[in-house]
Amino acid sequence: MASTCARFDTVFLFSRLTGNARYYSPLCPSPTSLLSSGIHLRTTKPNPRLQSITASSSSSSSGAIVAGTEGIEIKSLPTKPIEGQKTGTSGLRKKVKVFMQENYLANWIQALFNSLPLEDYKNATLVLGGDGRYFNKEAAQAIIKIAAGNGVGQILVGKEGILSTPAVSAVIRKRKANGGFIMSASHNPGGPEYDWGIKFNYSSGQPAPETITDKIYGNTLSISEIKVAEIPDINLSHVGVTKYGNFSVEVIDPVSDYLELMEGVFDFDLIRGLLSRSDFGFMFDAMHAVTGAYAKPIFVDNLGAKPDSISNGVPLEDFGHGHPDPNLTYAKDLVDVMYRDDGPDFGAASDGDGDRNMVLGNKFFVTPSDSVAIIAANAQDAIPYFRAGPKGLARSMPTSGALDRVAEKLKLPFFEVPTGWKFFGNLMDAGKLSICGEESFGTGSDHIREKDGIWAVLAWLSILAHRNKDKNQGEKLVSVADVVKEYWATYGRNFFSRYDYEECESEGANKMIEYLRDIVSKSKAGESYGNYVLQFADDFSYTDPVDGSVASKQGVRFVFTDGSRIIFRLSGTGSAGATVRIYIEQFEPDVSKHDVDAQIALKPLIDLALSVSKLKDFTGREKPTVIT
Repeated sequence: MASTCARFDTVFLFSRLTGNARYYSPLCPSPTSLLSSGIHLRTTKPNPRLQSITASSSSSSSGAIVAGTEGIEIKSLPTKPIEGQKTGTSGLRKKVKVFMQENYLANWIQALFNSLPLEDYKNATLVLGGDGRYFNKEAAQAIIKIAAGNGVGQILVGKEGILSTPAVSAVIRKRKANGGFIMSASHNPGGPEYDWGIKFNYSSGQPAPETITDKIYGNTLSISEIKVAEIPDINLSHVGVTKYGNFSVEVIDPVSDYLELMEGVFDFDLIRGLLSRSDFGFMFDAMHAVTGAYAKPIFVDNLGAKPDSISNGVPLEDFGHGHPDPNLTYAKDLVDVMYRDDGPDFGAASDGDGDRNMVLGNKFFVTPSDSVAIIAANAQDAIPYFRAGPKGLARSMPTSGALDRVAEKLKLPFFEVPTGWKFFGNLMDAGKLSICGEESFGTGSDHIREKDGIWAVLAWLSILAHRNKDKNQGEKLVSVADVVKEYWATYGRNFFSRYDYEECESEGANKMIEYLRDIVSKSKAGESYGNYVLQFADDFSYTDPVDGSVASKQGVRFVFTDGSRIIFRLSGTGSAGATVRIYIEQFEPDVSKHDVDAQIALKPLIDLALSVSKLKDFTGREKPTVIT
């Protein structure tokens, strides 16, 4: 069997054979099971970065053959449960070295198949792709073999294993696939010492619901075998189809299906007219992440942007030693350019897997909460896909209430959901929702079932192009700042900030949340918190209006009578420790106060949040890692 036993240091190879190995490949049985099945290890030519191990069956192999189909031999490899495989908000995320432990990835993939109804994968088509980070190519080979071993009929995989998260959703929907695997740890760093992740999306392109992820976790606790097809590694470097019996792998262009979808949503001629203007400057920072594969084909080749408008446009396994999180801290290179006197008129960045975005004007930052509200307010006029008007609007609970005011004015249905894009999917499938967003730089619509970074950038370019379509060369253009300030004048400004305390000790962070829950349980409306009067405090719970499912303990909220809010959550998107997030919001209807710096406007609430939570006492942190 040609398996994917890769990224082994020779020290680990020697240690493994002596029974002292610490790290393993994604799909290699233990030494005991290797010997008992007659599968032998052999080393290949050393690679400067890693050592490969290939498992192959000898003619006298006594391994357990569980099935055979048209020339494919399927073997059952014994395994044991591994702790810590509970899926979080956006899949299973751990350090790379954790996934490289013996059978760690393979167990989770097999547990997934054990959790799905047979009709969801037997002889079905599944999509596979990822953000190009370290370990993706090796993981892809393992996933393909296990999928074949479980009776999947076809895998559609992006060339070089590349597919952005939005593109996976788009391909699933266009090709009518039964689901897809996304290999990504999103906005978290990549490389041998950093993060890796895996998640599964269902047939409408949305992240798997908790009913499935809970089953996956349950099956990881009782798993005893991994079903693996004995097929060679697939060449992911060339587009085309490889067949083994009735199982096939099609390597697809990662951009074409997604580009076709974008051309159907937006008026590319309108956007091209803006980007081709000599008096309009544009910059997109791909952060050496997956959107580097999409930026040139879309913005340059199809929309006429200058080639040098794409920054960090080559996807790298370690994201160029960067942190692919599009915010003011980690996208500092873009921020520095945008805040120059001669900086571009419009700038944007996207994250590791392409589902998040940051939007900037010249010397102007657009908060994600404002961004989704402004897109919603302008969508019907500027974006052909919404010509008949949005069906409904929704935001995650911690996101500011800006979108609520748009929904009220446009008389649209509005929904407040927990953090996690999967909660939007049911509403979209039921025809209740068109545009939605999260304060964590995620914005999207029902064109797919994931948030979509490039979609958000194209939406903003559409708004600017629409506002400037009648402007002659030399006339002052409507800027990003103009669009935002006009929105504030119409709807009021929701001052908003988020404080992130990354990789806190989990024990202290959990104790802080329990302390806050205790305060909430004893709180009463009308209590004073400094200059603020409490309207209510709770631990947010959500009942899905479509299927009636309930999600509880989704964030501790303190809501005051003037509309101000303080929210506390532990993030589920990291791979180590706990990230404490504090959200602070205050509504301001007075136009004369809209230009106040958010940190100044919110300082009394920020001080109150730190005092009420006793964050320093519980976590030992003096300052946040990131302020948004």
